[in-house]
Amino acid sequence: MTIPLDTLTIPDHIQGYPELAFGGFVAGMLADRSAASTVRIDFRRPIAVSTPVVLSGDNGHAALSAPDGTLLVEAAPSVLTLAAPPAPSWSEAQAATETALSSPGRAITSCYGCGTACAPGRGIRLFSWTRPGQRMMTAAWTPDPGLAAENGELTTESVWSALDCPGGLAAFIHSDMARGAFTAALTATQLSPMYAGEDYISHAWPISREGRKHTVGVALSTPGGELCALAEALWIEPRVS
Repeated sequence: MTIPLDTLTIPDHIQGYPELAFGGFVAGMLADRSAASTVRIDFRRPIAVSTPVVLSGDNGHAALSAPDGTLLVEAAPSVLTLAAPPAPSWSEAQAATETALSSPGRAITSCYGCGTACAPGRGIRLFSWTRPGQRMMTAAWTPDPGLAAENGELTTESVWSALDCPGGLAAFIHSDMARGAFTAALTATQLSPMYAGEDYISHAWPISREGRKHTVGVALSTPGGELCALAEALWIEPRVS
């Protein structure tokens, strides 16, 4: 049996760190190809934007490789046992996002997940801030129609992208994760369809730390408390030479 292969490039605006493809988007692309209900994505090597890569998948597994066959990212069906803590209220999430946007110390970046420099529809634009009194980040999010399919439903890439940055911020703020850390693995499940123009609450929290490794949880919910998507991510700090 021949495994289907697609050659593609990640557009240059879908970046996390400069010139590197945004992990959550890549993860969503592989999760969509996998079609399993819960998928684990393992990042093996960085992926440059605007550079040809090869996407393959079969029987719930998927992979992204360089044209020479070097494995970059792989996906496999998984199980997620994580239980999300209760989501903040919509008003708490709105206040957090307002604080994030008004913070004088917030960097203006082009990160596809949390960058304020991204135009609506050209980035997720999910702006998290600390929930007062708790080791948690939260944000209010109303996704732009540019992140959805023609029927208004958010693409798998958009949902997984929204599950990426908040976890990193939770580790940076609440677990003292070093700058330059990256997503090494992301396991997620989407429990219900999500739509452009609808309101959602993001919340993320640190789970554990082991040396350079930080495990975090991320959830997306409706203002009424319905859990829409859930993820557990492993972030790794760069080695100190």
